Amino acid sequence: MHPLLNDAGDIRIAQQTGRVTAKLLAPIDSLLLVLPENARAEVWRSLPQAALLQAAAKKRSSDATPALLARLANKRQTLVVGGMLAVNSTAFEQLSFARKMVAAATAEKAGCLGICVQGFDSAAQAAIVKNVLAAALAAGFAMPSYKNKATPATIRSIKMIGLARKIDVNRVRAEANGNNLARWLTTMPPNKLDAVNYTEIVRSIAKDKGWQYKRFSSKELEKLGAGAFLAVAQGNENDSACMIRLRYRPAGKKSKADLCLVGKGIIFDTGGTNLKPFLSMLDMHGDMQGSAVALGSLLSISELGLDMAVDCWLAITENRTGPDAYKSQDVVTAANGKTIQTIHTDAEGRMALADALVLASRDKPGMIIDYATLTGACVNAITTRYSGVFTNRAEWHPRLKRTGQNCGERVWPFPIGKEFLEELKSDVADLQQCSAKGSGDHILAASFLAEFVENDTPWVHMDLSASDHEGGLAHIPTKVTGFGVRYTLSLVLDEKILDT
Repeated sequence: MHPLLNDAGDIRIAQQTGRVTAKLLAPIDSLLLVLPENARAEVWRSLPQAALLQAAAKKRSSDATPALLARLANKRQTLVVGGMLAVNSTAFEQLSFARKMVAAATAEKAGCLGICVQGFDSAAQAAIVKNVLAAALAAGFAMPSYKNKATPATIRSIKMIGLARKIDVNRVRAEANGNNLARWLTTMPPNKLDAVNYTEIVRSIAKDKGWQYKRFSSKELEKLGAGAFLAVAQGNENDSACMIRLRYRPAGKKSKADLCLVGKGIIFDTGGTNLKPFLSMLDMHGDMQGSAVALGSLLSISELGLDMAVDCWLAITENRTGPDAYKSQDVVTAANGKTIQTIHTDAEGRMALADALVLASRDKPGMIIDYATLTGACVNAITTRYSGVFTNRAEWHPRLKRTGQNCGERVWPFPIGKEFLEELKSDVADLQQCSAKGSGDHILAASFLAEFVENDTPWVHMDLSASDHEGGLAHIPTKVTGFGVRYTLSLVLDEKILDT
């Protein structure tokens, strides 16, 4: 693994079935206690120091917000943060609740974090425990920091106690590792994660995980006719822009990919010749989050050892200003031979993705998912609480939406199609890059991208409007959310989209 990634740490996880005892609580610094709304008396009586906890709970407000209940009368003075959950609460509600619980606990005490969920049936208990664990693993991860004084770890170990049965946490751990990688890369400053460093990090991870790695340089992409991607890259001061293809192949798996992940990797976006204003450019080092989510999803799949062949394409470049940068009204040719009239140089993401989708679909994978922080129009349509999804299989819309509801990374489907290409007609090329009018740009961008998916490959495009959300989202405590890793695993494992 690349040395910069060693800060991730390795939080120890233990679990204990059976009755919750004072002995089990003794080594725990902070305990997250989750009970159902209107918990029965016997639920309270099953807990050590029940009278203390129940009395504290009665004094707090009636809403469901997690709150400090008490400090137990033991050697560690275990801090108890408790809250009530509705039995029928959604995944998103559980994850959001868990994030708030973990934040309250770690603000007071670091060290060993306990998770105790009582009063639910075994299936509901397991689901809630996993969601609280996901929040703890997100909060306990060390994000990039360049301060002289290192930030101490808030969570060193996690103990899940009072379980009705043992819980398989491998998926929770793998999803957390994938999400943490995506957030870590996205948060890195642009002078620390330039194209050269990004490529080296990806190469190091590939070597560590046993993935096939291939870097396509600008010269190689020129031979492949990837003029849309190269138009964006031509403003760079060096020749570091590239596409990377990764391949995960379990032992004995066929060479053709069951799934292909494609990510937009614009490591800094000035807007190009159509320069962004200050506030719009401030966080544009995060415009590569789509590629980070693709990479994080591949990491999760690989760590779980899933029996599927997966390809991953990362389109990595900057979108810079300068005398060589591409301009409005340029005409370029994409890898599938279609000509594109450029309209706005800040619509660079769809240009980079267009060629990546051509190259990815030519390998005839079973399905393609691409991820991109693509349009402000999607944020305007659904806010930063949801991400938009688009597909060339309209009958999948209910399944895509259901997956988001089930995993807590919520999405909203939008239509695409030839009718929307009426807005992208060009007098000098096969199609325009975008419409100068700007309305419905998320739909136009996805309809544009669909023109570069070959062989009628089943395809889902995720416009990551929820990539950044102030204060965190669901179980993620940071503004950068890494949205999409958890969704991808749920789409593959729970919705079984690849079996269609």
